[in-house]
Amino acid sequence: MREDRGLEVGTATLQEPYHGLAKSVLAATDVLVWWGHAAHGKVKDAVVERVLRRVWEGMGFIALHSSHYAKVFKRLMGTSCSLTWREAGERERLWVCNPGHPIARGIERSFEIENSEMYGEPFAIPTPDEIIFLSWFEGGEVFRSGCTWKRGNGKIFYFRPGHESYPIYFNPVVRRVLRNAVRWAAPEGQPWIDSCPNIPISKAREKLVAKGPRLHKEGETGFR
Repeated sequence: MREDRGLEVGTATLQEPYHGLAKSVLAATDVLVWWGHAAHGKVKDAVVERVLRRVWEGMGFIALHSSHYAKVFKRLMGTSCSLTWREAGERERLWVCNPGHPIARGIERSFEIENSEMYGEPFAIPTPDEIIFLSWFEGGEVFRSGCTWKRGNGKIFYFRPGHESYPIYFNPVVRRVLRNAVRWAAPEGQPWIDSCPNIPISKAREKLVAKGPRLHKEGETGFR
């Protein structure tokens, strides 16, 4: 990421207090890039909720490789996010499905990763807003390997490459995709704060008289 000098990059790890994602840190974060694998279950639910709220407000979220099973990603998708897989060090070819998308800027029609873990369909995700990349593997499987969604005000990008046994993040094309994705996922406009206020009759834009019964008093918090 630091190859793009316009980005201010920080890191957070599982072992830190709040996994390095304190409220103040998330409030100052435009895009959160998430990689996880063996310790999904160790991520505290309170931190998951904190990240969800920031995505709804407008923070971008990029899930990499095995983060398809991250608690945050599954909550954002609302599905199991299961898939098929194989570790055989096979060749992967990623085809650009949407060459006009900002995430694909500067990428040729396809690029290859020499050794990769296979992820295959079916991939149990909701229908993506856009499919940017489609992977083909040496063993014959295919996979929707670059997908986008929007949740609240936040943009989400899932990108499949990134198995820790192979030097995938040293691939210059993969690095370009990630830099492009961070630029694309950055917030637009003001944060949207989810507060669900009860607007008093006296604050209505037009003159209003209450009619009929109601469950709540003026300004009272609603049921949640």
